[in-house]
Amino acid sequence: MQKYICSVCGYIYDPEAGDPEAEIEPGTQFEDIPDDWVCPVCAAAKEMFEPEN
Repeated sequence: MQKYICSVCGYIYDPEAGDPEAEIEPGTQFEDIPDDWVCPVCAAAKEMFEPEN
């Protein structure tokens, strides 16, 4: 599964872990996260994330 990294703070969204605090279930692909989701560390918008290489 593709991980995504926040270009502001470096937080890595791992689809296998999800984001339980934001009620994003494990196994949720980044593309399937609601558009109003924000980085749990710095509150950057979803569009500030890029695919991790």
